[in-house]
Amino acid sequence: MTYTVGQVAKLAGVTVRALRHYDDLGLLRPDVRLKNGYRGYSVDDIERLQRILCYRQLGFPLDAVKAIIDDPRTDPNEHLRRQHALLSDRIKTLRRMLSTVETLMEARTMGITLEPHEMLEVFGDQDPLAHHAEAEQRWGGTDAWAESHRRTSSYTKDDWKRMRAEFAALMANFAAASAEGLAPDSPRAMDLAEEHRRHLERWFYPCAYPMHRGLGDLYVNDPRFTANLAKAALQAPNIATYMRAAIHANADRNA
Repeated sequence: MTYTVGQVAKLAGVTVRALRHYDDLGLLRPDVRLKNGYRGYSVDDIERLQRILCYRQLGFPLDAVKAIIDDPRTDPNEHLRRQHALLSDRIKTLRRMLSTVETLMEARTMGITLEPHEMLEVFGDQDPLAHHAEAEQRWGGTDAWAESHRRTSSYTKDDWKRMRAEFAALMANFAAASAEGLAPDSPRAMDLAEEHRRHLERWFYPCAYPMHRGLGDLYVNDPRFTANLAKAALQAPNIATYMRAAIHANADRNA
């Protein structure tokens, strides 16, 4: 089969002018003569055009494309293998770029105004965005959510570092109290629960005792929170259960 320049332009999604430019450069010069005297493109020509467009899409200049395609040492299968490898690398790069952009979009929505490398420096391998969509669905319309967003949107990297350090120290103290065998309703454990409530109020939103109770229940009922708290407390066993009991006891103490 042979194709006219207009048919090939439509098929390949390029302009007739581009095809004529390729012809002038000797990059794609059809040799078939149609009955009307115009030159036509064969299936082999279209296959060559595919190679040209693929290399162009990958950023190769036209002179380099011509040198690659006309290299007698490279057969069609080698072209396909090379293009496959180059496209795979490009896809990986674009996926990384897309992931970075999505992370930034999600972070901005949460009010975390950090660049990806700063987020890594502050949060390490803990993803602060992991449960954002679900949290927004649960609490997105609440005053607490709005207040948290208002505050965190102004936090700098140093602010986040201070918050993380404060939380880490708090979790280490909870783990120590549990390891020492202090009862969750002991004064020390309840004081830690109060410190946790004030930590939330200081950094995120007003946290009245009923809300704090609910958070304590969530720490136990949601295995993701349970796992994250255990990790933050240096793998202290049952730390979520201990924290929940201390939070409830502290709420009762301040009722």
